[in-house]
Amino acid sequence: AFTPGCQAHHLPPYIEKFDELKKKGVDIVAVIASNDAWVMCAWGKVNKIHGDGILLMSDTKTFFSKEHAWQAGMGDRNGRWAMVIEKDGTISYAENEKDPRGVTVSGADAVLSKL
Repeated sequence: AFTPGCQAHHLPPYIEKFDELKKKGVDIVAVIASNDAWVMCAWGKVNKIHGDGILLMSDTKTFFSKEHAWQAGMGDRNGRWAMVIEKDGTISYAENEKDPRGVTVSGADAVLSKL
């Protein structure tokens, strides 16, 4: 959660552009990280996330990323990725960063461009 890429480049644009995402039909931005719930709670407080529009979710065993092979060279950590799940459950966008330091296909701008 508090890594330079996540804290400086990945999460902040989702917070800043949440209203734009909502205008394009997004109900919830769910952020999944391999940190425990206490770290995710602290990360939310540091980033002043309030309400239920942005959820910070813990996946300490990285089951979700492992299921999709989306660890991107991060060992037992989640890779950096984004997915858009439509109201009917279909996935309309799913991309994983090839470089664990990158925020290109998983960033808020990339997601906005696909909505």
